[in-house]
Amino acid sequence: MLEKFCNSTFWNSSFLDSPEADLPLCFEQTVLVWIPLGFLWLLAPWQLLHVYRTKIKRSSITKLYLAKQVLVGFLLILAAIELVLVLTEDSGEATVPAIRYTNPSLYLGTWLLVLLIQYSRRWCVQKDSWFLSLFWILSILCGSFQFQTLIRTLLKDSNSNLAYSCLFFIGYALQILVLILSAFSEKDASSNNPSFTASFLSSITFSWYDSIVMKGYKQPLTLEDVWDVDEQITTKALVSKFEKYMVEELQKARKTLQKQQQRNTQGKSGERLHDLNKNQSQSQDILVLEEVKKKKKKSGTTEKFPKSWLVKSLFKTFYVILLKSFLLKLVFDLLTFLNPQLLKLLISFANDPDMYVWTGYFYSVLFFVVALIQSLCLQSYFQMCFMLGVNVRTTIMASIYKKALTLSNQARKQYTIGETVNLMSVDAQKLMDVTNFIHLLWSNVLQIALSIYFLWAELGPSILAGVGVMILLIPVNGLLASKSRAIQVKNMKNKDKRLKIMNEILSGIKILKYFAWEPSFKNQVHELRKKELKNLLTFGQMQSVMVFLLYLTPVLVSVITFSVYTLVDSNNVLDAEKAFTSITLFNILRFPLSMLPMVISSLLQASVSRERLEKYLGGDDLDTSAIRRDSSSDKAVQFSEASFTWDRDSEATIRDVNLDIMPGQLVAVVGTVGSGKSSLMSAMLGEMEDVHGHITIKGTIAYVPQQSWIQNGTIKDNILFGSELDEKRYQQVLEACALLPDLEVLPGGDLAEIGEKGINLSGGQKQRISLARATYQNSDIYVLDDPLSAVDAHVGRHIFNKVLGPNGLLKGKTRLLVTHSIHFLPQVDEIVVLGNGTILEKGSYNTLLAKKGLFAKILKTFTKQTGPEGEATVNEDSEEDDDCGLMPSVEEIPEEVASLTMKRENSLHRTLSRSSRSRSRHQKSLRNSLKTRNVNTLKEEEEPVKGQKLIKKEFIQTGKVKFSIYLKYLRAIGWYLIFLIIFAYVINSVAYIGSNLWLSGWTNDSKAFNGTNYPASQRDMRIGVYGVLGLAQGVFVLMANLLSAHGSTHASNILHRQLLNNILQAPMSFFDTTPTGRIVNRFAGDISTVDDTLPQSLRSWILCFLGIISTLVMICTATPVFIIVIIPLSIIYVSIQIFYVATSRQLKRLDSVTRSPIYSHFSETVSGLSVIRAFEHQQRFLKHNEVGIDTNQKCVFSWIVSNRWLAVRLELIGNLIVFFSSLMMVIYKATLSGDTVGFVLSNALNITQTLNWLVRMTSEIETNIVAVERINEYIKVENEAPWVTDKRPPPGWPSKGEIRFNNYQVRYRPELDLVLRGITCDIRSMEKIGVVGRTGAGKSSLTNGLFRILEAAGGQIIIDGVDIASIGLHDLREKLTIIPQDPILFSGSLRMNLDPFNHYSDEEIWKALELAHLKTFVAGLQLGLSHEVAEAGDNLSIGQRQLLCLARALLRKSKILIMDEATAAVDLETDHLIQMTIQKEFSHCTTITIAHRLHTIMDSDKIIVLDNGKIVEYGSPQELLRNSGPFYLMAKEAGIENVNSTSF
Repeated sequence: MLEKFCNSTFWNSSFLDSPEADLPLCFEQTVLVWIPLGFLWLLAPWQLLHVYRTKIKRSSITKLYLAKQVLVGFLLILAAIELVLVLTEDSGEATVPAIRYTNPSLYLGTWLLVLLIQYSRRWCVQKDSWFLSLFWILSILCGSFQFQTLIRTLLKDSNSNLAYSCLFFIGYALQILVLILSAFSEKDASSNNPSFTASFLSSITFSWYDSIVMKGYKQPLTLEDVWDVDEQITTKALVSKFEKYMVEELQKARKTLQKQQQRNTQGKSGERLHDLNKNQSQSQDILVLEEVKKKKKKSGTTEKFPKSWLVKSLFKTFYVILLKSFLLKLVFDLLTFLNPQLLKLLISFANDPDMYVWTGYFYSVLFFVVALIQSLCLQSYFQMCFMLGVNVRTTIMASIYKKALTLSNQARKQYTIGETVNLMSVDAQKLMDVTNFIHLLWSNVLQIALSIYFLWAELGPSILAGVGVMILLIPVNGLLASKSRAIQVKNMKNKDKRLKIMNEILSGIKILKYFAWEPSFKNQVHELRKKELKNLLTFGQMQSVMVFLLYLTPVLVSVITFSVYTLVDSNNVLDAEKAFTSITLFNILRFPLSMLPMVISSLLQASVSRERLEKYLGGDDLDTSAIRRDSSSDKAVQFSEASFTWDRDSEATIRDVNLDIMPGQLVAVVGTVGSGKSSLMSAMLGEMEDVHGHITIKGTIAYVPQQSWIQNGTIKDNILFGSELDEKRYQQVLEACALLPDLEVLPGGDLAEIGEKGINLSGGQKQRISLARATYQNSDIYVLDDPLSAVDAHVGRHIFNKVLGPNGLLKGKTRLLVTHSIHFLPQVDEIVVLGNGTILEKGSYNTLLAKKGLFAKILKTFTKQTGPEGEATVNEDSEEDDDCGLMPSVEEIPEEVASLTMKRENSLHRTLSRSSRSRSRHQKSLRNSLKTRNVNTLKEEEEPVKGQKLIKKEFIQTGKVKFSIYLKYLRAIGWYLIFLIIFAYVINSVAYIGSNLWLSGWTNDSKAFNGTNYPASQRDMRIGVYGVLGLAQGVFVLMANLLSAHGSTHASNILHRQLLNNILQAPMSFFDTTPTGRIVNRFAGDISTVDDTLPQSLRSWILCFLGIISTLVMICTATPVFIIVIIPLSIIYVSIQIFYVATSRQLKRLDSVTRSPIYSHFSETVSGLSVIRAFEHQQRFLKHNEVGIDTNQKCVFSWIVSNRWLAVRLELIGNLIVFFSSLMMVIYKATLSGDTVGFVLSNALNITQTLNWLVRMTSEIETNIVAVERINEYIKVENEAPWVTDKRPPPGWPSKGEIRFNNYQVRYRPELDLVLRGITCDIRSMEKIGVVGRTGAGKSSLTNGLFRILEAAGGQIIIDGVDIASIGLHDLREKLTIIPQDPILFSGSLRMNLDPFNHYSDEEIWKALELAHLKTFVAGLQLGLSHEVAEAGDNLSIGQRQLLCLARALLRKSKILIMDEATAAVDLETDHLIQMTIQKEFSHCTTITIAHRLHTIMDSDKIIVLDNGKIVEYGSPQELLRNSGPFYLMAKEAGIENVNSTSF
């Protein structure tokens, strides 16, 4: 039929059976024209419908759009011309075939449709439609056949059908032009992200990403350069989509859980009856066992939570991407198996001299096309998978954050903050990793099945031997893998221990320096590190064996298979086709076999994470139903029979409370410690579980917690807390909360940056900022949980009068005040006395006093205890206070206003251990503001900015890592080892080339001998040598890996040792300006990179590099011409790599820089939950979190695309290498035999992946070597003076304990002013000296000078005739004793805390404990001296910690004791005990006491009064009280009239 249609032959195979093959014209004009047109007409309606549904605002006309439309318009005109020509030609005789009418008319319709489609795309963001691009490509490909046929006919006979041919040629050119135009992307006004507007060709090759790569190459990328993510995958969109499914699935899961529990309870009740009837006479042991079982059961029951809903909801959220990636992967897998078949055809082509040359060219082109499609599919598949991974991670992270805001206390108790942050960082990451590989589960199985099928076709049953070996090796590998997993788990534990010690060393570094304890702790760390390195080495050796097996597998398999094949039957001769096709197939098989165990193990890991996440996300929400909001109620707060508990299982903490609070009342809640005051507040805020009763609340709440929660940000942000700034109110609040003096001292005023958890503020400042935050929020009810606990007495008074009291800022608001300060009670409206969770008494101050009940009793005992200071505050008239309250005189700047500057330099705050910020402060601005208030404004403006940013910004390296860093690492491994390692790898490559050449020689035998006359000796030699070469490869890889495991462990050891030794010898100022977290990071992240990742990257890099070189060498030996191709390709390769590495490195940095704020914001949120909930700011925090995650997401997304961008380009180079090598084989067919062809191509096919890996590894090494760079940065930190010098002090020094200061000067850091400006005084033996002075006068600097924590800037200190600057630091510090201000303990036994070097016997330690009044406590502990102290001593009370520090001092028994007096930490009783002990036990010592409360030093022999770094007064207390100098004024302020008034 078609024959008639064209009027010529449609198909005749003889056309192809000639060296000048061609297709019949009829076939080209029918089938090849209709394929593209059919494609277009089938898909067009769908496309137009889709555009119609999703249309957006029409975009303006661009030049590109016009050009495309014009070109298609030309095509339309051409079709019309052709039709006209045909009609004019047709003169009625039936010479013109029907096809000449139909085609032009079809084309007319088609071009009109194309115009319509291009017009419709103006309503889309992406102007170029993917199926139009495909249509152009198809049309051009199919047209190319007709194109060459027409040219040939014209060459034979120049005027046949000339007009028709010309029209066709013009049309063909126009189509090519349109295709070229459609490769360009059109910009769109609505979106500046090029990935949306990218054309089809641009998006499959990722060319739209070029601009970023160029930018990243020119200068390091910043966050602004990275595009925002698509609307559909912003955190908000993802979470809302996910939550819809999550709610459904969770309900289903909860229902199934309830059903199970019902079944279980029925089953259990049956069991119980059965148990009772059993014999009652059970022995004691069994009962004990039963108890244990019950306990276990009890802990087991809490584990019941809704399971297996998470994966379902995630699947429902993301199933579209999953399906798309599934299809791509399927196409890729099937195409993979075309390669060996094509290889087979090419080899047979080379072996058969009669085949036409064009078939060879055809195969080469096919090779290239298949590879190209494969690359594009694979890259799109990876892109989708990684995107899916990122989206899953984002969804999980945001959901966890959202859940944290509503989680009930019961559920929250099960997690520490660290664990919750882990859920967000580790577990979300695990799920992300698994989604990347999820398709490999089915794809691996498919690949294995297909490989075996094709191998069977080649070699028959003998392949079972090879496959058998592979399968046998899987369990061996699995065993090794699980063994190495176990080692890693063990090592994680060691690492955790080591980091815990490091953390403590860094947070207590001050104490270590004071007591010269560094060596002891250093040894502890070294011991742990030794264990860690031993495990590392074992791990390295296991890895080597695994790599050895992996390497050996393909070699072994091919040796065994070929041997079996040739031995089974003498007719089987190995020829090139069989050998090289099988080798290619074995190479394909190698990948899924090595991947399967990995995929399965990562699935198992993820399933653990899945359970943890399900437990957390499925936990119960906070139940606030007992808190009723009633705006019409006449009472502000009403408790009705309210009982609340913290824990469902234990009894109620708040019991049957009935309490009405009227609007505008000030109610004080008092009671002993643990009487439930804070719990009452928490119950009001809805933080507790309701037992019965309810609480009615009218209006909004503001809350000041007992432990103030401060965010990392400026002071202003903390106070505004997301509200609008009202300058007048803001200033009022600052003044009322006594924050103005602080702000003058803080660099940058209210824009001073506060570290995490408020690390650089004193307790009092944090409390006042927390109070200011609540005051600024204009709420109805104020819940104040002991806001005055951490502030000094006179500041407390100021705050009470200005904020809380009857005339304060909050008058007229309802205020609930928990307080211990009894002297404010007369001014409150009502007092509620709590005891054991119930209200014991309530009423006004006078009523309760008159009652003579419990309250009156408490009052009496308290008044007796307090010294004059306390009383002075009760009786003081409040008017006086108002006058001086507005602007405190310089003398009166509260104690802790500036404490962060001096005191904090000397007392490490406990939270430091958990923080990563520091307190580097510029003392300069502080002192200026203390000296003179009226500094000229200009100077004030410059000053703050200097110290405003807390911390030295972390030094982020940009650009390339210096070569010296690589050298440093290589030197640490050792040159000798490096030489051996590289030598082993090179020999391995040589063996590899050798075995390939040998194989091609072996296959050549098949031509010489037929199966019948193949000599056995020849056959055995071939097999033997092949086997030996294969074995040699494996052995040398094993050698190289074992050596490199040793080398890298050695390097890790050296680097860690240098780092630790240097950090411990760094001066104190280094720790003041460097956040702990940053130093710990060097010991955690960077050291672990040097341990694990760096050696592996280096090994892989060497292997890849040598692999590529050997492949290229092999290709060039076969066809030397190939060198011409290699040179340009390698230039392109290297340049692509240079471009990529610069961009990728910076994106990776941006990723980690944007990731840590998410986690720190999260841990901040978790610790401040009650405050966020009380203020009802959940939405604001959610928003903040979403923005943070999105910022991180865009960096990760960009990084993923950069990898794909690279991969597409590299694979293209790999594919070109394959293409050119196959072309060479065809061109030089005459000189080559089939075995060489097979040998070259089977290796070339492998090169694509290796090339890809090489760039990956290069950029990974660049990323990882940064760790060495960062470690090196800290190895080079300046050290303090040597610990021991040649000049040793005389034995028994200091025997007398005389101290002389000669014009002693000191400054904190070189750029700051002097803190002590020339101190001169003599302290005689056994004198008791008190040092007083306002904050910042230099009291603590004096002790720091004595211990040489600060080195003298001038002058000297002489102890017993020895200048302390001339001896080693440890010689000095071991001879002095200090009782520090903050009692810092380390985790470990009590004994280790007292005596880390084991200098003393147990008796001496018990004696010291007895003197420190701790003997009964320690003896009462189960383990006595071995009692484990928790991190930072958290399991001891603050008083006990202070006493332990005293015991340390008692053990030291040195002649000089320095006491930095503990302020708020100790209750009066403990304080009294300490004072008594010191007076008695240290009577033979010279004692220097730094006092913050005057009455502690009134009994000293002499008093030094410091001001501004100079001694202003020096003499006995009696003398100083007589002169009306600074000391007299201070004493008067504290209510001390004469020496004896300090009654205890």
